[in-house]
Amino acid sequence: MNALKFFMAIILSAAFILGSFTSTAQAADKKIYINLASRLMLFYDGDTKLAVYHLGVGKPSTPTPTGYYKINTKEINPSWIDPSDPEYEIPSGPDNPLGYRWMQIQGNYGIHGTNRPDSIGHYVSNGCIRMNERDVEELFDAVEVGTPVEITYNRVVVEKSPEGDVVYYVYPDGYGIQEITAADVTKWLEPYGVLAFESDDNIAKKIADSDGEPTFIGKPYNIEVNGELIQPTDARGIRYFAKAVLRDGITYLPVVPITKALRTKLAWNPKESTLESRFGKVVCYEKKDQLYCNSDDAMVLFNIEGGLQTGEDGVKIFRFKSIPLNVKPPIDKPAKPSKPAKTDKPKADDVDKPKTDDVDKPKADEVDKPFEAENV
Repeated sequence: MNALKFFMAIILSAAFILGSFTSTAQAADKKIYINLASRLMLFYDGDTKLAVYHLGVGKPSTPTPTGYYKINTKEINPSWIDPSDPEYEIPSGPDNPLGYRWMQIQGNYGIHGTNRPDSIGHYVSNGCIRMNERDVEELFDAVEVGTPVEITYNRVVVEKSPEGDVVYYVYPDGYGIQEITAADVTKWLEPYGVLAFESDDNIAKKIADSDGEPTFIGKPYNIEVNGELIQPTDARGIRYFAKAVLRDGITYLPVVPITKALRTKLAWNPKESTLESRFGKVVCYEKKDQLYCNSDDAMVLFNIEGGLQTGEDGVKIFRFKSIPLNVKPPIDKPAKPSKPAKTDKPKADDVDKPKTDDVDKPKADEVDKPFEAENV
């Protein structure tokens, strides 16, 4: 009996440890990102964005602290205690400013519901993060104790849309602590390979508006030529981007990195906006010191063929390969005329030759004389 209890204790302990490990692993996969400038929460499971929630955050006088945290405790139907008067408490109900869910991240700071849904989207709290009641209950059920929480204050946000477009936002400076310039926006856009497609004037206007509205730039794709992934390159003090960019129905190919990969030479005519190689001449586009050509002209300019393909990992990529110079396009040859059928030729001695005495010779008076010409 004692042995049975001993083994049961071991099994229960193992189950408890395994359950704790599973919960920790699940919590580690899920992450909460909060941007105080946008007043938005992004909820991820690994690299998959599960949800986006609107928030009410701390007032400028009592800002929500930035940093790295985690969900420490979870509570349903919490009571609210006035921080300035611990004796004053409001039980769970419609008058409770915490709503019906509470997730503590540090000290008195936490993520909770609210009885003031009109406050969502504003700087209104004493430092906590408010959510709409339906949203906070959904999040409460989806996270475990230990789920990481990252809180930042970033006025510039760049991301890829589900369709693959690079889109960026500039938010107002609610706390008055982050002044941004065109150089800051450039730094955020550059890694995506689409910077050339957003002018400095557009960036300056975007900063002036700071309306948090999305601006779509284009869809970037990696490029592979002859099995080699095209990389950014530096030349004459300029950083040349290596992404193909789809915008307004045209796919733009970065000329300089492809030229370097193919070890070829091009002649640029800025007056005509054309590029010429030993294979041909095409119209090109100059954008913020970058040169691009239409992907439809790749064969003419670079003697390469290919296009957009889906890789084994499911990611789309432009793949090209050089066309061998000794390969000529096939030409339809005319059909050969058929030979005439062979016939039996008669031998020379088989031909009947007329005999001289068998030919009737006309007499002199029997020969037709020509008519005399008539006067016209």
